Amino acid sequence: MASPGEDPQFQEAAVLPPPQLQKTSESPPAPPQFTSDVCIHSSSDLDEQIERLKRCEFLKESEVKVLCQKAREILVDESNVQKVDAPVTICGDIHGQFYDLVELFKVGGDCPDKNYLFLGDFVDRGYYSVETFLLLLALKVRYPDRITLIRGNHESRQITQVYGFYDECLRKYGSVNVWRYCTEIFDYLSLSALIDGRVLTVHGGLSPSINTLDQIRVLDRKQEVPHDGAMCDLLWSDPEEIDGWGISPRGAGYLFGGDVVEKFNQTNNVSLIARAHQLVMEGHRSMFNNALVTVWSAPNYCYRCGNVAAILELDEHLNQSFKIFEAAPAEARGVPKKNPAPDYFL
Repeated sequence: MASPGEDPQFQEAAVLPPPQLQKTSESPPAPPQFTSDVCIHSSSDLDEQIERLKRCEFLKESEVKVLCQKAREILVDESNVQKVDAPVTICGDIHGQFYDLVELFKVGGDCPDKNYLFLGDFVDRGYYSVETFLLLLALKVRYPDRITLIRGNHESRQITQVYGFYDECLRKYGSVNVWRYCTEIFDYLSLSALIDGRVLTVHGGLSPSINTLDQIRVLDRKQEVPHDGAMCDLLWSDPEEIDGWGISPRGAGYLFGGDVVEKFNQTNNVSLIARAHQLVMEGHRSMFNNALVTVWSAPNYCYRCGNVAAILELDEHLNQSFKIFEAAPAEARGVPKKNPAPDYFL
């Protein structure tokens, strides 16, 4: 989070990695090995699970294992630059704020009635990262052509061990197996999406190592988020009113200016870059003569920031329309009992 003296309209949403995670030779826990003898979902099973998840009821560990297996079968065939057709609704960070995700769907319409694209950071900080991610994943498995999920910097083994998701899985399931299933799926999420060949969406931003979309397409994404390099930059970088490239205060990724965006967009015949990754008090912010837009979809972030949230609707002609929404009312949300605010809320 930004300090009180910084611009309140456009603040950091994801703090830099803790020093012990920025450079380490330790390997993260090994991913689970899915076996072929796991039963296969039927549509009725999925529909029933989606309804349970919509009520913020978490699934059994065995159900999560099957869901993640089916999700992997779908995600493995998606591109690093996944093609998406307009019309589509673009959504920014959610961060485990389940009841605000429910508000988002009330404002934007249900999936599959509407086509959705989520820009990552589904987990950490909020109380309900498990239910949030599993609901979106179940919708992806049930309606693979109507919802696209791309990876954020918090879709990471190391980050989730610090900012809440790991602890939540351990608390709710009594083991780390669900965390392992989910973090293995993180490795299969696309790094970006391209809407009608004209609008590039990414969680964070650009990279000095990337000049063309083809360079994104050939990256090996099926791994833990690296500490540096092109894949890291796509998930961690931020736009800034500077010329060229700058050092990011996050400790990962870069700052990039309007000239960088202009050159990238011209080279790739892109008219707009849509990204998330930074808290915007009004829910969205355009920069660089409307060549880039930040979308933020977690209202009253961390249950205390007082911001509104937004989703960006693109029609069949790629015309933009923002829908603004506030946090779910108190009577519509649940708060876990005996759950003091952990350090990563501060």
